[in-house]
Amino acid sequence: MSQVSVVIISYNEEKNIGRCIDSVKTIADEIIVVDSFSTDRTREIAIEKGATVRQENFRGYIEQKNLALQLAQYEYTLCIDADEALDPTLADSIVQVKKDFKSKAYSMNRCANYCGRFIRHGLWYPDKKIRLFDKRFASWGGTNPHDKIELKENVHIRHLVGDILHYTYDSIEEHMIQSNNFTSISASSMFEQGQRSNWVKILVNPLWTFVHGYFIRVGFLDGFYGFVIAINSAHQTFLKYAKLYRLQKK
Repeated sequence: MSQVSVVIISYNEEKNIGRCIDSVKTIADEIIVVDSFSTDRTREIAIEKGATVRQENFRGYIEQKNLALQLAQYEYTLCIDADEALDPTLADSIVQVKKDFKSKAYSMNRCANYCGRFIRHGLWYPDKKIRLFDKRFASWGGTNPHDKIELKENVHIRHLVGDILHYTYDSIEEHMIQSNNFTSISASSMFEQGQRSNWVKILVNPLWTFVHGYFIRVGFLDGFYGFVIAINSAHQTFLKYAKLYRLQKK
């Protein structure tokens, strides 16, 4: 059976880190937590759960996750965020492929828990992610804070059954605060990459985001919170392009 490293980045995740580590214990041959000097009990809980903890200043989501990859001892690595956990079905799927890895990369669905409810429609599901891979053929890329795995050419991807459970926000207020933070990071990253905004993007893109998520991807089936997510997704799109437009003018 092959060996797998599990790597996690964290900052002030004491309410989540224990659940995260417990969910990967059946598949992990080592667990590495790269912590950005948390001021709560994240570090202590991770150590109590058997993880190796290394504290590093936060460099950005992409940069921090690539650092964590470098620390992994084994070639096959599972990357999971501190506010995520494997459901039992996904953990069993990984145990099975561990016996004989036939692909260099594996994708899986991610299911968000929002205000205590799992969201299974709209733009948030199935939210397919590549999280298990041979690190010789992959690295983190994308645009902060929306990191993604980038693979070398001709890497076969196999999809696994089961979900990553993503424990997002406990309240709408928490969601709004994080949206403001993330859209500022996104706008800055886009500006640095040479992307530009205009009035069409500011006006039309948010409307399309809402229509796509709420109607085309049937987000309305998630009830009240499906509507809240669709509205806030549109608002995030508006903020991102409005902030980028302001950076251009400055």
